[in-house]
Amino acid sequence: MTSHDVVAHIRRTFRIGRVGHTGTLDPDATGVLVILLGKATRLMQFMVTLPKTYLAEIVLGITTDTLDASGEVLSKTHEAKVSKERFLEALSHFQGEIWQVPPMVSAVHHKGRRLYELAREGIETPREPRRVHIYTLTVQAWPNHEVLTFGDKVSVLIECSSGTYVRQLAADIGERLSCGAHIGSLFRTKVGDFDIDSCYTLEELEEADGDGSFPDKVLPVSAGLSHLPTVTLTEDERDAKRRLSCGTKVDAKDLLQEVKGKETEQLKDSGFINVLSSSGDVICVAKREIIEGEVYLQPIVVFA
Repeated sequence: MTSHDVVAHIRRTFRIGRVGHTGTLDPDATGVLVILLGKATRLMQFMVTLPKTYLAEIVLGITTDTLDASGEVLSKTHEAKVSKERFLEALSHFQGEIWQVPPMVSAVHHKGRRLYELAREGIETPREPRRVHIYTLTVQAWPNHEVLTFGDKVSVLIECSSGTYVRQLAADIGERLSCGAHIGSLFRTKVGDFDIDSCYTLEELEEADGDGSFPDKVLPVSAGLSHLPTVTLTEDERDAKRRLSCGTKVDAKDLLQEVKGKETEQLKDSGFINVLSSSGDVICVAKREIIEGEVYLQPIVVFA
């Protein structure tokens, strides 16, 4: 199933008009896909940039036209021999901030068409490199022999920024090793704070729909904003709540004093703030703005 297929299935099965997701999962990949329901679809713009974690199986010595196991084989390097030391050295070149050229089999747009559409027609176009961040790139499982040879598989853990193409990463690692490589399997274990242990299969959700427990499986809107700096209004700040609920900016000087520690640094980076009522319900996501030296909160999306 594609991510779009999953959205369509949930919309149809659970009779929900508005359904979305926070980041495409390749059809051959498995794992975490965060689904947004109803008004929560408005969270998408704040969640698409969440970091991702994957377990990827890299197959040595074989390249394919899709950079994964579903594609046609382009080359085979039967004489491939890579020691563990050399493999780890190759991984070290792809940690931290790197530039990555999107693969042709991706959803990136080029002159109004997606690259994978052009790739199906045998058309290859120049692509601009993109800056991504690889936070962690470590070996999780190694074959029972020290030196990798043709067809060997190595499992690696990848923690990366949004927009990272893991298939391209595997191909680039294979190129650095001078033998080629592709992704044999890909499992997404985490999106932001959402990990595989908090997920449900479609079958489990269908069972929950049958026994009436489906609403218990759905997280509140606030769960999708836990990565943002948060301000909780007190009962005495009813006027600020009313104005923000109407989409009107408010003086934020006193409100932002409650944002402390790490969240203060996050606030400097994005300017987005999750505003909660005293009961814990999301009022809005607001943007920090400075107008004539005064600091305001301007609602971007209102949920109240």
